[in-house]
Amino acid sequence: MAGFNTSGENAKLLFSTAWLFKIATHRLLNVVKQMPVLPASDIGWKSLFYKIVYDVIPNRRYSYGAITLVRSIYESCRQLGVDFRSVELSDWLMFQQSEKEYPPRSIALKTPSEVEVTVFNYNKESRRIALGVNTSEAYKKLLEAILREKQPYMPRIYLKSWNTRSGELYVKGELQVAVPTNFYYKHMARARVNKGRLYAGVDVNIDRINLVIVDDDGRLRDTYTFWFEEAPRKGCSRRRARSIIGMRVHEVLEYAYHHGVKALFLENPEVLGKLKLLWVRSGNRGHENYNYKRSIFRSSIIEMVALKEPLYSIEAKYVDPKGTTSSREHDDVMRKYRLDRHTASAYLIALKGLKQP
Repeated sequence: MAGFNTSGENAKLLFSTAWLFKIATHRLLNVVKQMPVLPASDIGWKSLFYKIVYDVIPNRRYSYGAITLVRSIYESCRQLGVDFRSVELSDWLMFQQSEKEYPPRSIALKTPSEVEVTVFNYNKESRRIALGVNTSEAYKKLLEAILREKQPYMPRIYLKSWNTRSGELYVKGELQVAVPTNFYYKHMARARVNKGRLYAGVDVNIDRINLVIVDDDGRLRDTYTFWFEEAPRKGCSRRRARSIIGMRVHEVLEYAYHHGVKALFLENPEVLGKLKLLWVRSGNRGHENYNYKRSIFRSSIIEMVALKEPLYSIEAKYVDPKGTTSSREHDDVMRKYRLDRHTASAYLIALKGLKQP
């Protein structure tokens, strides 16, 4: 949400804090993998594993942050049917609090352009440092609203890159802030009133989003394809891919809003868990792994569309995807309207949505 660049002692302290957090998380993950039975609640997890984590990073909020992260990975694996014991953590450097509060004690936003952070050196000695942060005008207004309304939030410091210049460490990072969705919609809405009377179906693929607009009777009104071919390519980082797709999602919703769409139908995504394996790397599973990743990728985009629809006062509705990609009706629609298969799928999604009560 808000980026920063720092060097010298502050960079070293951010780096060491992130490493301690990562070591604590790895240690906890290894312990949890050996447990035959695990607690069923957050309180149980925190009570059982707090000392293990606190011994590495002696900060209650960061310790609970690591515990929450590992538990979220565990719950994600359960819902996805992935063997939790085969999971490894990917390469990240970050640290976070686990609870929403105002003001957060360990990572506190002082102004929209400054944050105070509790950090540790490798001897586990704590200090408090101030960082200047920069963000877009839209997110600056959101940060101002958080401070003005004293909205509880959960903060995270993420280190994006680092290097050395003439023996001095430089770090580029990001302050990320989690707030309730209703607060986000309240302050980030791009259209507060929608007087549209049309409907749209959306078909999401790994390189495009196909949009089809229909009226109450299912008559085809418009079609458009929004491409992001570079996002799934090898070499495109996860962060850059998400940024590219995020821009396309806004384009989809802005186009739909300005063309009179009041409700948008999407395929019902798979349940991905709390973190959707954001920090998880599984072993190579060949073709099966490709299909798994493709499914996760598509479902994540669908959820992104649904999350941002309220910003345009468009209602999101899910439909059963069965029969929208391969069926006699699908082939008939392609021939009748001279549509490609993805646009035909979006049209069938729209028709199926109209038939729902």
